[in-house]
Amino acid sequence: MGILDNTDAVIFDMDGTLIDSMWMWKQIDIDYLGRFGYELPDDLQGCIEGMSFKETAVYIKNRFNLPDDIDTMMAAWNEMAYDFYKTKVDFKPGAREFLEELKRRGIRCGMATSNSIELVDAVLDNLKAHEYFEEIHTSSEVPHGKPSPDIYLLVAEKLKVNTDRCLVFEDILPGIQAGKAAGMRVCAVYDRYAHQEINVSLKNADYYVKGFDILMDTPILL
Repeated sequence: MGILDNTDAVIFDMDGTLIDSMWMWKQIDIDYLGRFGYELPDDLQGCIEGMSFKETAVYIKNRFNLPDDIDTMMAAWNEMAYDFYKTKVDFKPGAREFLEELKRRGIRCGMATSNSIELVDAVLDNLKAHEYFEEIHTSSEVPHGKPSPDIYLLVAEKLKVNTDRCLVFEDILPGIQAGKAAGMRVCAVYDRYAHQEINVSLKNADYYVKGFDILMDTPILL
């Protein structure tokens, strides 16, 4: 049975799944916290995985008792990240080719991301990739971020596709859990910045791939 069998729609997480961007967020956290005299704790990245942009701001503000309000924090992060997303962030290997394959097969595509819509638009504009996605939504549009299923349920609803006919691609455990909680099949994608071990992904997802380039080179999966 191929990974795309019984699939009407594929829904992608963005950062760490489709695009190679997680490397820069650690540096942004270092620089931002440094403004207030804090060093980056080793556990911070793991603590905020899956949170929406706003949930992350609330968490960091409360954890470090920062003076900036939530809107100011999010605006600062957008400003710090914008140039990276507009000029330096690229697809992960094989991702564009996989999107082209889905387009060729008539399988609909959506995006369910915890990032801000401003940064989503910046990177998709740069990569000329808006055309691949019928629906793009962020966790800021729903009550709860990942691992709650809200964002995946929203994208499926907008695509008018049954959840059991959806395939999700995710790189982190909260995202994998969100897709499964939405009643969808989930393929975990390796990312060197994801905090869970590979066996955790294997245990919680239906499929696991090292990358889209490998997926495209393995016709039996398609």
